[in-house]
Amino acid sequence: MKGKLHKGIFITGTDTGVGKTFVAVGLMSVFKEMGFSVSPMKPLETGCRVKNGRLVPEDALKLIEASNTKESLEIINPYRFRFPLAPAVAAELEGRRIDKKKILSSYNYLSGKYDITLIEGAGGIMVPVYKKYLFLDIVEELNIPLIIISRPTLGTINHTLLTIEAARGRGIGVIGVIINYASKIKRGLAEKTNPDVIEKLGGVPVLGVVPYSEANTPHLKKIFYKIAGRIYNSL
Repeated sequence: MKGKLHKGIFITGTDTGVGKTFVAVGLMSVFKEMGFSVSPMKPLETGCRVKNGRLVPEDALKLIEASNTKESLEIINPYRFRFPLAPAVAAELEGRRIDKKKILSSYNYLSGKYDITLIEGAGGIMVPVYKKYLFLDIVEELNIPLIIISRPTLGTINHTLLTIEAARGRGIGVIGVIINYASKIKRGLAEKTNPDVIEKLGGVPVLGVVPYSEANTPHLKKIFYKIAGRIYNSL
């Protein structure tokens, strides 16, 4: 399975902490093994720690390591902020301006060079990037489809359906939903029934359910292979 796709895919979450980076890393690894050239992009990262006077974007660095890209950090991650807040709020508090042209320019460069460009947002799709400009606006301008990373627990139906509807309201295609166990929890009745309800009411496929894991096990890789195959077939 190999070909020149030059496709961008935006990965959003129903909330912060749902495991977007973990899923993106897993997908990039298997896409590479499938024969595709893959590049990550993390347009904005907040909550960066400071090391030797510089901001360290830990999520972006994980994505870079997984992709083994030689592209510069400035291309992969144009904006970094110290405060763990929405980018628009962090930028205001830190006295900085975010220029969407810089983000779009980075994406255009990467998408023209790689088969697949996986762009990871920050939090959910309605998070403000700068003033009233949202991640939703970025995805619309890039004209690329969306993958939604959801929690498995009670409440995820509402959060997931709202995200799907927000995307559809802008004419953004939703490839599907990936339910990710970002923490070790007991699988109860809600967790067992949520995937079917999301598919029926949301009208999009649940591409897979990723179990909690502290290591990249063969079982986990097999799951990511199945998900990557479904994504590929939708492009």
